[in-house]
Amino acid sequence: MITDWGGAHDTREAALYGLDIEMGSYTNGLTSESEFTYDDYYLARPYLDMLKSGEVPMSTIDDKASRILRLIFRTAMNSQRPWGSFATEEHAEVARRIGEEGTVLLKNVAPDKKTSPLLPIDGSRYDRILVVGENATRSLTKGGGSSELKVKEEISPLAGLQAIYGDKVVYAKGYMSGRPMYSNIQEIPVSVMDSLRADAVAQAREADLVIYVGGLNKNHQQDCEAGDRITYGLPFGQNELIEEILQVNKNMVMVLISGNAVEMPWIKKVPAIVQSWYLGSQGGHSIANLLSGEVNPSGKLPFSFPVKLSDNGAHAFDYMSYPGDSIRQIYKEDILVGYRWHDTKKIPALFPFGHGLSYTTFAYGKPQADKVTLGGIDDRIVVTVPVRNTGNVAGKEVIQLYIGEKKVLYSVLSKSSKGFIK
Repeated sequence: MITDWGGAHDTREAALYGLDIEMGSYTNGLTSESEFTYDDYYLARPYLDMLKSGEVPMSTIDDKASRILRLIFRTAMNSQRPWGSFATEEHAEVARRIGEEGTVLLKNVAPDKKTSPLLPIDGSRYDRILVVGENATRSLTKGGGSSELKVKEEISPLAGLQAIYGDKVVYAKGYMSGRPMYSNIQEIPVSVMDSLRADAVAQAREADLVIYVGGLNKNHQQDCEAGDRITYGLPFGQNELIEEILQVNKNMVMVLISGNAVEMPWIKKVPAIVQSWYLGSQGGHSIANLLSGEVNPSGKLPFSFPVKLSDNGAHAFDYMSYPGDSIRQIYKEDILVGYRWHDTKKIPALFPFGHGLSYTTFAYGKPQADKVTLGGIDDRIVVTVPVRNTGNVAGKEVIQLYIGEKKVLYSVLSKSSKGFIK
């Protein structure tokens, strides 16, 4: 039994009730840090003092040591253990496929009435494809505290796009966020940001297509441990950069890399938006394969994207709901979390839970249930829905069933961004 970092708070309870290994408690597990950190852990010197005084029996440490040693003997010291593989081509293939299937196509419309939707990107239509955004080249497996990942190789979105479209692809950074530092932020001079923005806008004016790769990252107060985001909008001047690019080039495909929703004040102007999350070591190939049409997007949103922060249940009340008083936080939205809040309060989401577009179309047949009542707690109702791909592109589809106690028996998500068809 091992604590999370700072999870132990009492030496006697840790000694008597089964804790074997204490991790990262510093001195009180909350605020203070000692010069001699390990000695001040609850299961370190304070525990030793209790053992010497007889306040806790010596059998407790024997018990803990036996469980730790048993695990070591069963794993690292077990000569008969099976050997697996590490960082192989097969692993990379799985990472790429997971990235492709998890990415969500949020929007895909034509920039004007005379053209077709920008996605998938047909390379023969463009001579110059400009990739803009720090996230196109930035390592997003590093930083963020305990979410850091050490990989054999990391394919950036820019590298993935260059592998498909070759020297048609050029790059402009557009903005800079600074080094990922735990609990600290590197301030970037305004002159540097202005210069990067001006260069990106100038190159966008000459490009046939702009692929914007931005969003959040693993910096402090982004998608990082121990520092909440301070704004729902995009950081590092990205909104201003996006607006200026759209003024000179409306052919923009946006790839948002983030672990959560962001505000989208430019949403009506951007023709194509992809939510890619943090896709790991092969993320660049996953993104490029989806944008090019090598793979059909089939991911669906696992939560609703609110239009503005106050549309979120946690932000609809006073400060005790969020951020709390540093000791207490009250979940005043109760069970109305996520899409339940939007549904109950009749607040339209920017993109609803379950939303996700495709390059093909699907026809749904009539859903049928094998029975209409449950016979007991272990009973189940099986619902089948025939689905047919009616387009000319191979693709996967996720069937979504929404149930309720009274009126709505089922509901499937439409293939538009308008919401639900009930």
